[in-house]
Amino acid sequence: MKKIKNPLLRLMPPQILVLGFAGIILCGTLLLMLPIATTGSGTLPFIDALFTATSATCVTGLVVVDTGTSFTTFGQVVIILLIQLGGLGFMTMSTLIAFVLRKKITLKERLILQEALNQGSMEGIVRLIRKVLLYSLGIEAIGAVLFTARLSFDLDFPKALYYGVWHSISMFNNAGFDLFGPITGPFSSFTSYANDFVMNVTAMSLVVCGGIGFIVISDLLEFKRTRKLSLHSKVVLSMTAFLIVFGAIVIFVFEYTNTKTLGPLHLGGKVLASFFQSIAPRTAGPNTVDIGSLRQASQFFIIVLMFIGASPGSTGGGIKTTTFTILIGAMIAMIRGKEDIVIFRFRLAQNRILKAITLVMIALFLVIFVSMLLSTTEDAQFLKILFEVTSAFGTVGLSMGLTPALTVFGKIMISVMMFAGRLGPITLAYALQPKPEKELYRYPEGKITIG
Repeated sequence: MKKIKNPLLRLMPPQILVLGFAGIILCGTLLLMLPIATTGSGTLPFIDALFTATSATCVTGLVVVDTGTSFTTFGQVVIILLIQLGGLGFMTMSTLIAFVLRKKITLKERLILQEALNQGSMEGIVRLIRKVLLYSLGIEAIGAVLFTARLSFDLDFPKALYYGVWHSISMFNNAGFDLFGPITGPFSSFTSYANDFVMNVTAMSLVVCGGIGFIVISDLLEFKRTRKLSLHSKVVLSMTAFLIVFGAIVIFVFEYTNTKTLGPLHLGGKVLASFFQSIAPRTAGPNTVDIGSLRQASQFFIIVLMFIGASPGSTGGGIKTTTFTILIGAMIAMIRGKEDIVIFRFRLAQNRILKAITLVMIALFLVIFVSMLLSTTEDAQFLKILFEVTSAFGTVGLSMGLTPALTVFGKIMISVMMFAGRLGPITLAYALQPKPEKELYRYPEGKITIG
């Protein structure tokens, strides 16, 4: 009799990743629906629990109920565990367990890890995972100490420690969830700390570290020994620095006289808030000023930043800084009449350029289609809807106040966008891999007028 093989063994790495994340979301949903997870009487409705679990696992930060006031300590712990699992990836956490149990990492598991971290090969993948775990836990520990030290002036030490650890994990994983609701009001985020240097710098540093990616962090920490950075790290660091500084300048100029945002702050507070609101759209989610009160020019500019997002191999989403860099390089090369895109004296392969263009077009189609769809079901201005959809796709978590007012259909669509934003680039990268078979013929070249 022929032995029936387990169908799970025949799944490709991207399919396993999708099912894995879906399984985590389902478990999180069921846990958040338990009576001990919420502060109110009864249980959290299924759609709200699903939305919250999806937002946490996809490290987004969009919330339909305030995390600090609506969930008990049990519910908050479930959310932060979902954030950690979603940020580092369930396969990374599985590898940690394998390390502890001294279990051998199989070839199949290495392939899944390669796909999860968006790596070109399996070479050194287990060594990279060790670094990911070490760097992540180390950075989160430093952030927890800084947050705890600052919050201990406002809260008793046990609560300050709990808040410090919780927010450090949330910020590093670019999740954007916060517990400040009971202290400063529901959905207040970091607004009461707009002038606080320690809280701002700690949060921004954690977000940037989580957003540049583990490969770049590894390159930076080993720079003293190697004295070199990879092309990937150079592109990520230069584009990240440019977007942060340029974004801060734009927000500072547009909001300087806005009495509802930067206006009441002193000069130092204005600078801090400008940088915070420039870094937060890089898939993080916290805010120190009311996003709904920003001028429309600033809101649209933040939409662009959210669409670009973080960097490959990080805890963030979006089309990624490297994709945006390739598009800018292609534009400059075309204007200068060059055939090749050259970045830091390296020529980029044609298939990389085509993948970047395809990824951007698919992302644009998703954002535009869902925005148009929700504009017919939600009672809100189109800019609010576009902001919400882009925030979900970029796994950012910023909102102009629309999230709690979403219809059931709206919550489902935003949940789908968060899921697509977290896993889309992985599956797209796999789907766009060129087939190994060689083409036996080519069609004749045609000409189309452009411009």
